Amino acid sequence: MTASADPVAERVLVEDVERLGGQIKAAREAIGRVIFGQQDVIDGTLVTLLAGGHCLLIGVPGLAKTRLVQTLGVVLGLDAKRVQFTPDLMPADILGSEVLEQDESGRRGFRFIPGPVFCQLLMADEINRASPRTQSALLQSMQEHKVSVAGHYHDLPSPFHVLATQNPIEQEGTYPLPEAQLDRFLMQVDIGYPDRAAERAMLATTTTDRPVEPAPVLGDGDLLAAQRLVRRVPTGESVVEAILTLVRNGRPETTALPEVKAHVAWGPGPRASQALALAARARAILDGRLAPSVDDVIALARPVLIHRMAPTFTARADGVALGDIIDRLVATVG
Repeated sequence: MTASADPVAERVLVEDVERLGGQIKAAREAIGRVIFGQQDVIDGTLVTLLAGGHCLLIGVPGLAKTRLVQTLGVVLGLDAKRVQFTPDLMPADILGSEVLEQDESGRRGFRFIPGPVFCQLLMADEINRASPRTQSALLQSMQEHKVSVAGHYHDLPSPFHVLATQNPIEQEGTYPLPEAQLDRFLMQVDIGYPDRAAERAMLATTTTDRPVEPAPVLGDGDLLAAQRLVRRVPTGESVVEAILTLVRNGRPETTALPEVKAHVAWGPGPRASQALALAARARAILDGRLAPSVDDVIALARPVLIHRMAPTFTARADGVALGDIIDRLVATVG
């Protein structure tokens, strides 16, 4: 995970990172002209996509979650689709199904009709409203980028990303996401209310007869190239050690912290380490830097770890929040 000793390769890497930094800066500005007062959310989502992962967006209704995904699709040049998750949604409604057809000669055969999952950017709106059976339809696609229907595998487009939303307030008629699916989300991004100035700008822009529409910035294949570049960015040994310390201290079996042993039922797995390593590199590029730092790991600790940990019954009874535990973990590497 160290830099190459080849000066030519290093120079090429620097040029590629600087060029990508310019593209990402333009993309941030284009998104910011449509989404107001949510820069941290925009940056978190961009970091997730640059790292090649999926993102779980959590916020109350009306905070432009759907608009954000639509805007990302346009700005990043991705084929985006949306599925509204409901209790009666079936796996075939997402993956697709095989239908029996008869040709002109009278011969019958099955033809696969792809579902909405066959896109590059899938918005799973209110994902926890669907039953566990339907939620599980996304497990294979999120991890392997392919689906199996009637014993046949079908590859998904590349890149493929899922941006799922959840309403943290209304829990009636919802089904909590299983731990295996939560672990497949690279980051959880919490969306809060915009500040007064942002809400004023939103009112001035969105209530006229000339709404602002997003403009494309990246073209076909640019995001894939960016994701490959993120994996080429060198990572220092101090960053690697910070990631390992943070993640391993979050597990009751390997932690040195008594509060983790007492209040965490299960901690982050190896995917958390991988997510932190990739997200830290992506965040560095987003900030115009050539390599990640320990500060990147600290900044990303909560969105990467909070959905990969579960409190014990005692912690819930005592009102101990996972965010407070993660802050304690961060102190071990800060």
